[in-house]
Amino acid sequence: MTKTALVTGASAGIGEETARKLQSLGYTVYGAARRTDRLQKLAGEGIRPLAMDVTDDASMTAGIETIIAETGRIDVLVNNAGYGSYGAIEDVPIDEARRQFEVNMFGLGRLVQLVLPQMRARKSGTIVNVSSMGGKLHTPLGGWYHATKFAVEGFSDALRMEVAPFGINVVVIEPGGIRTEWAGIAADHLEETARGSAYAPQITAVAKTMRSEAIAKRQSPPSVIADAIGKAVTARRPRTRYAIGFTAKPLITTRRLLSDRAFDRVIGTAMGLPRN
Repeated sequence: MTKTALVTGASAGIGEETARKLQSLGYTVYGAARRTDRLQKLAGEGIRPLAMDVTDDASMTAGIETIIAETGRIDVLVNNAGYGSYGAIEDVPIDEARRQFEVNMFGLGRLVQLVLPQMRARKSGTIVNVSSMGGKLHTPLGGWYHATKFAVEGFSDALRMEVAPFGINVVVIEPGGIRTEWAGIAADHLEETARGSAYAPQITAVAKTMRSEAIAKRQSPPSVIADAIGKAVTARRPRTRYAIGFTAKPLITTRRLLSDRAFDRVIGTAMGLPRN
């Protein structure tokens, strides 16, 4: 029987490339996004478009029910939907902070709850949670975003232990700098917080770094993440984490080795922050 995969956030970037990769590996792939019009390119390639809003429980429940009704199973869940909302912790409206948790963490968690019963019944399955190197380290003005990704990391570790007796694998993907819309969207959110902010000098510096053409040229293509996910879901015993893409491994290692304040200085310099 052909295996089935669900990829959220499939309308662009990592999700789009991952949907293609899993299809090339023989999976029946459902690509989910809020707007199905952005999934038409994938639909033309044989990937099944699915309208899903990861902040809407009814939408997620209906999506999972549709897949089960049509294929009888979900073998792989790739929780890729997410975004980066940057700004000083003091400046970001608490409703925006909550929304980021709803998209990046709670939507992910709810989909896990929805797919687990049938995975347990078959005693097999793989759950791939797309975190970030930002789930292992910090940058200025990314406090709420980092909080969501640190949460994904801890959630995934606990989940891995809980579902192991049922033959289910849990994998965390930690992308570094990837050539997608993410940086531009994050910079847009950041600049919206600048007017009248006490943190305006930091905001200007960080937004400039996010939009740097020199950095953009060195970023990795989304396909490197898709390839890692492909390896993870086809491995008999996948690694628990894959740090992939521009600067991911070096920065995570640097964070592990340096003291908090030493790492602060390294990141501050890299982001062009004004010196104290």
